[in-house]
Amino acid sequence: MRYLRRIPIHVIIVIGAISMVLPFVWMLSTSFKSPQATFIPPNFFELRPTWIPDEVILTNYVEAWREVPFPRYFMNTLFMAACIVLGVLMTSALAAYAFAKFDFPGRETIFIFFLSMMIVPQAVYLVPSFIILSKLGWVDTYMALIVPWLAQIFSIFLLRQQFRTIPDDYYDAALIDGCSRLGFLWRVLVPLSKPTLITIGLFALLGSWNSFIWPLIMTNSDKLRPIQVGLSYFAQEQGTEYGLMMAAATFCITPVIIIYFIAQKQVIESYAKSGIKG
Repeated sequence: MRYLRRIPIHVIIVIGAISMVLPFVWMLSTSFKSPQATFIPPNFFELRPTWIPDEVILTNYVEAWREVPFPRYFMNTLFMAACIVLGVLMTSALAAYAFAKFDFPGRETIFIFFLSMMIVPQAVYLVPSFIILSKLGWVDTYMALIVPWLAQIFSIFLLRQQFRTIPDDYYDAALIDGCSRLGFLWRVLVPLSKPTLITIGLFALLGSWNSFIWPLIMTNSDKLRPIQVGLSYFAQEQGTEYGLMMAAATFCITPVIIIYFIAQKQVIESYAKSGIKG
């Protein structure tokens, strides 16, 4: 009977997994189709989707790579992602350490105020941010693409939850052995929180890799734009080149998917330890 009760849960999980995988299968299938096969008729209800293309076109990947300077976009994205990931790990560790282990007036109030900032949509602070960055002379520079994202509230929250699970006795023992406060952070807390730090780094990587609106507004030159802006090249007023767009999307998300599969064990472990139930 216990196994029979789990059948509905497994069915729901399988349906959810299939619904998440289907868009990727459709993207991969479309990347091998000819322009005629990706044509959308004026009457949408006449569209007959085909999962397996009648004719496999491999040149879509070559044309997509040549039409847009993707090597430059990849380099920009990798540089941005590396700087943001390192910055987020540094600021999250310091802030989470203060909120988890230091007792100072207004700690909980300040932390709640930090969390409340998560509900503010990006569109609200986009214009003020542009004005501030233009006053600083950072528009169309790497500074505008990197500095505003070096601290992330959710990362601080997640790491704080992890630090709170580590007993304070470790801190007292470290102080007796002559360890400083920063030394306790880097020598004790950080090594014990590797899964959470890997998760935070992965989220920061995904955020910077998928960033579109912010770089589109903050940059004027193709030399600074990331790959997501390059994907928008295939959606034009004359029509969207779906085959080329899906080919470009495929080789753009492939590195992120590979990194996620490598780090998925640490992601699951960090959520389990932090007390967040998904």
